Amino acid sequence: MVTDDGTAEQVSESQFPPRRVAGRGHGWYRGDCHVHSVLSNSGELTPEQLAAGARAAGLDFIATTEHNTSDAHGAWGSLAGDDLLVVIGQEATSQTGHWLAIGINPGQVVDWRYRVRDDLIGKQLDQVHEAGGLCVAAHPHAPYPSGTFMYPFEGFDVVEVWNGLWTSDEPWQADNEAALAEWGRSLAVDIRSGRWRPAMGNSDTHLEGQIGTPHTVVLADELSTDAVLAGIRAGRSWIAESATVELSLQVSAGDRSADIGGRLDTCGGPAVVRVDVRGVPSGRVSFHTDRGTVHRESLPGNGSGVLEWRTSAEESAFVRIEVRHLSGHMAALTNPIILS
Repeated sequence: MVTDDGTAEQVSESQFPPRRVAGRGHGWYRGDCHVHSVLSNSGELTPEQLAAGARAAGLDFIATTEHNTSDAHGAWGSLAGDDLLVVIGQEATSQTGHWLAIGINPGQVVDWRYRVRDDLIGKQLDQVHEAGGLCVAAHPHAPYPSGTFMYPFEGFDVVEVWNGLWTSDEPWQADNEAALAEWGRSLAVDIRSGRWRPAMGNSDTHLEGQIGTPHTVVLADELSTDAVLAGIRAGRSWIAESATVELSLQVSAGDRSADIGGRLDTCGGPAVVRVDVRGVPSGRVSFHTDRGTVHRESLPGNGSGVLEWRTSAEESAFVRIEVRHLSGHMAALTNPIILS
């Protein structure tokens, strides 16, 4: 770690959380990659409380992302376990936007002392990528000084389109709606260029009862830092408001199929989009492509339903799903499946 005077403080490797949970192979894992303890401004929870909250919320992994410090990295070694992976990270709170460095080295500190006109952020992104980490544009439309993200998304791996409660009572806010709309509009152009940025959702936990609302559900080869980051980077993920919400999305054409984050060659034929949702009573499911919102259906009162919609690669460059409550608040949303 690094002390306030810039000198290095020796920390035993045993104090850092392991990068892999043994015995947890290929599957979908739920995780919250934006959480703060008492070591961050406005944070009120200890790492012990965060770990307990993550387990109670049904999470498989979390990322510790204190503001501009690595001081919490050494606190997590004894709190991780065979039921919880802890990923080392940081939130860099620059003067013109915040971003997450997830999967960095223990003790690594990412500089935050710049703004967009200084043209310095590229160097910081490179350092995170060299460490094998992921760069996430955080809450791009947060309505407070420095919170609004002024940097171009180029160089970032992921966009946080759903940020949690923080000091609000609303689980889905206007700034999330703006972030989702901005990301959704960019998908068609980005997919055509061959480099699209997946969406993710995190709680930005500062207070009791916030962790896991929302969180990202990731398809990973195993429960490890490297595998989880690879799944997020590839867009093999969807966002849930809680662990009570379940969702699967698949597009098939003939004997071929693709899941979230995948690509399906339809060979010029028709494609069937199939979504299975559970845990959203009387929810509304909408299908989105490069033409906007193209289809809507409602779920029954018990919140479970299997819906199908037909399209083609000629009609739709991609398909993604949103599930909302009757209030309009988001319950779940997916990254796209690309059609070619």
